[in-house]
Amino acid sequence: MELEAVAKALKELGHATRLSIYKVVVKAGHHGIAVGVIQEALGVPASTLSHHISSLASAGLISQRREGRTLYCVAEYDCLEAVINFLRQECCSDEE
Repeated sequence: MELEAVAKALKELGHATRLSIYKVVVKAGHHGIAVGVIQEALGVPASTLSHHISSLASAGLISQRREGRTLYCVAEYDCLEAVINFLRQECCSDEE
């Protein structure tokens, strides 16, 4: 994963509300979670929630899909893994 992409993902996760949203989405698993359920769980106003979800999606951390009238957020686990691997890849590499 490129440095800029990792930096963007970490920037978006650096906001407390976005991190809370992301945790809920990650916990939901591969099927995802309805935006309304996220809103109920966190008590975030709809317009604010939409803004934060958009930021997470633009960083590639989540995707969205529509089923009828319900919009679901799904964690992009490959992106999460890539960010974690980026941070881990050189762990302790300078130790002798």
